[in-house]
Amino acid sequence: MSGTGTKDTVAVGTGLPRVTVIGAGTIGLGWIALCLGHGLRVRVNSRRPDAPAIVAEALGLFAPYLPEGAADPAGFAERLEFEPDLERAVTDTDVIVENAPENLELKQELFERIGKAAPAGALILSSTSTLSPDDMGARMADSSRLVVGHPFNPPHVVPLVEVVAGESTSPDAVREAVQFFESVSRVPIVLHKPILAFAANRLQSALLRESVHLVREGVVTLEELDRVVTHSIGLRWATVGPFLAFHLGGGHGGLRKWLGTLGAGIERGWEELGRPSMDEGTVNSLIEQAEAAYGSRTYAEWVRVRDAKQTAILRALADVDRNEA
Repeated sequence: MSGTGTKDTVAVGTGLPRVTVIGAGTIGLGWIALCLGHGLRVRVNSRRPDAPAIVAEALGLFAPYLPEGAADPAGFAERLEFEPDLERAVTDTDVIVENAPENLELKQELFERIGKAAPAGALILSSTSTLSPDDMGARMADSSRLVVGHPFNPPHVVPLVEVVAGESTSPDAVREAVQFFESVSRVPIVLHKPILAFAANRLQSALLRESVHLVREGVVTLEELDRVVTHSIGLRWATVGPFLAFHLGGGHGGLRKWLGTLGAGIERGWEELGRPSMDEGTVNSLIEQAEAAYGSRTYAEWVRVRDAKQTAILRALADVDRNEA
C-alpha cells in the first residue's frame, strides 16, 4: 500500500494516510469531514464542477460537531484536494471510500475501473446500504480488497459502521477495514452473514413502518410521533440496546424472567402491528405534516440542531464511560 504503511496494512496512525472519497453527496461529505477532522489527507473525486464549494459549505456546517471536538475547517485546506478523474483519484492512495448511488451496474463499472487503477494494497470500501461486495465487485479481476463499510447517517457524528464481507473478500481486508474505522472514532460491527439492507436499516425500517401506521391511523401526528420516540425509546436506546433494556426490565430475573412474564404474549403483540399502504394519500399526508412541523427552519439549521444534540449525547456517554473505567 502507498504512503507510510506496508503493502498489506492500512497506513493508520503512522503519518498521514490518504483517503480518496468518491462522491460528494450527503454520505460522502460526512466521510470527508470525519477524515479531515482526524488529520488524514483527503482526495475528493466528483465530476461536479461546484464540488469544492459544496465541500467547503459542508465542512463549515459539520466541523464543529466532529466527535473529537470543535475544528477549524480553514485548517483542512492543506490536506484536501480534488480530482475529477476517477483513475487519477485512486492512484497512490491508501483507502478508497465509494459513495455512488445505489445502482448495481454503476457500482460494478466503478469498481472495475478502481481495481485496475488503484494500488494493489489499497483498501476499497463501499458505503452501500443494500448491495453485497461480491455483486459490486463481479467485474473486478480481484475483489478481495472490497469491503462494505455502511455508515449510519450522518457518518461524521453517528459512530456505527456495518462491515460486510463477501465470499471473495479477504479476511485481512475485513481486519484492515475495522482498523481504519476505529482510527476515525467509528464503531465497526462485522456482520456474521450478509443480509438485505444489513442490520441497522432493518431495525429502522421496522420502526418506520409502525410510525407510518400510527400517524396514518390518526393515533398521533407526525410531530407527536417524533416526540414519543425522542422522549422514550430513543433516549433508552442511546444508552442500552433493546435486549439489555428488556434484560433490565426483568429485574433481578433478567431476560429469563421478562420473557416468562411480561414478554409471554409478545407474538400476539406483533400480530397487531400495522402494515400501512404507502399510497398517494399517505405520502402526501406525511409530507404535509413534515413541512408544517419542520418547515420553519432550513436544512442547515436542522443539521446543526441534530448534530449538536447527537454530539452532546456522545460526549456525555464518553464521560460516563471514563468515570466507570
